[in-house]
Amino acid sequence: MLPVTRTAEGGVELDGDGEVVEWVLRMAAVPPGDFLDAVAAAGGLDGARLDALADAVFALHDALPPAAPLGEFDAVREGNRRAALAAGLPAGRIAAWDAALAARLAALAPVLAARQAAGRVRRCHGDLHLGNLLLWQGRVCPFDALEFDEALATIDTGYDLAFLLMDLEYRLGRAAANRVLNRYVARSGDAGLVAGLPAWLSLRAIIRAHVAGARGRGEEALAYLARAEAYLAPPPPRLVAVGGLQGTGKSRLARALAPALGAAPGALVLRSDEIRKRQAGVPPEQRLPPAAYTPAANEAVFAELTAQAAAVIGAGHAVVADAVFGRPSERAALEGAAGGAPFTGFWLTAPRAVLEARIAARRGDASDADAAVLAATAAREMGESTWHGLDATEDPLPAARAALERGC
Repeated sequence: MLPVTRTAEGGVELDGDGEVVEWVLRMAAVPPGDFLDAVAAAGGLDGARLDALADAVFALHDALPPAAPLGEFDAVREGNRRAALAAGLPAGRIAAWDAALAARLAALAPVLAARQAAGRVRRCHGDLHLGNLLLWQGRVCPFDALEFDEALATIDTGYDLAFLLMDLEYRLGRAAANRVLNRYVARSGDAGLVAGLPAWLSLRAIIRAHVAGARGRGEEALAYLARAEAYLAPPPPRLVAVGGLQGTGKSRLARALAPALGAAPGALVLRSDEIRKRQAGVPPEQRLPPAAYTPAANEAVFAELTAQAAAVIGAGHAVVADAVFGRPSERAALEGAAGGAPFTGFWLTAPRAVLEARIAARRGDASDADAAVLAATAAREMGESTWHGLDATEDPLPAARAALERGC
C-alpha cells in the first residue's frame, strides 16, 4: 500500500511527505510464464508441483470458516442451461444434459446437506482453474477469486476443487487430475467429496463449453460439452488393493493404476502411511517417531482406511487401497468394504536386498519404514493370502493392468 499525498503547491504525489488523501495498491508484476496454465502448457507441472498445487488448495480451504449457502445448485444448473443455449450449443444435447444433471442432483441432495452440516460449505475461491493460480516466490498461489457474486462463490469445497480437476484433465490428462485429487484428500481427509464429482465436474465443463461457444470457439465448446455429458455417466466402482512388504513399490503401482479406474478423474488412492500422518496432524512427508506406531495407532489407521473405502465405493467411486495388509483380518476387512463391487487384491514380492535398497533410496516419502521395520514385518506370520502375486523386482504395472483387464 502506498499513500497519495498532498504537495505544498496543492497538487498530489505518490508516497510523499504531505497529508495523505488516498491510498493505492502497488501490484506486483508476474511473468506471463508463471501463471499455471502457461506452466502446464510448457510441461512444467511435474509430480512435485502437482502435489504443491493440491497443498495450496487444501491450505486455502482449510483456512476458511464454514458458511451458510447463498445459492442452490438448481439455480446454477438453470443458469448454465440458458447460457449454453444462448451460446449456440445443440439444444437436444443440452436438454438431455440438463435432465441427467437434475436427476443426479436430486439423488445427491442428502449428501450435499450432510456436507453442509459438516462445515464443507465455505466462501471459496469460486473460479479455481489453472489460469487463476500462479507461482509467487516459488510457491503455488491462488489469485483472482470470484468477487462479483457471493452466492456463486459460497459453495462446497469439493465443487471449488472440481474446477481445477476438470481443467487439469482437459489440459494434461487424467493422471494429473488424479494426482491432485489424491493429494488433496490425503491432506484434508475429505474422501466424501467424490460423491459430488460427477455433477460438479459436469457443471464446470458446461461452464467452459458455453464460454467457448459464446466466443466463437465451436470445436472447443463441443469438446467441453462431450466431457460434461460423460461425467454424468460414470463407470461402476471397483476396489483394488495393493499389499506387500515395505519397498515392494505398492504406492507407485497404486498411483499408476488409479487414473484408469472408475469415475473421473480416476480411483481414490487410500494409503495407510498418509492416513497415519493426517491422524497425527502432520504433512505426509514429515517423519513420525516410533512411538506413533503403537498397536492402537495401527488399528485406528486401518479402521479409517476400511471405513473410507466402504464409503467411497458406496458413493460410486473406485478405490485403490495401499498398505502392507500383513494380517489376514486386515485383508478380510478390506475385501468386505467392497460390498457388491468387484474386488482385486495384488500382493507384491521382491528379494530382501532389492527392498532394502529401495527403502534406503527413499526421499520425501510418506513412509517412515527403514530396514529394521522391514525386517520386523518380514518376520511376522502373515497367513495365507488369496490375492494375486506379482513379482515387483521389475515393474509390476503391465501384469497388474492385464489382470484387471481379465476381470480378476
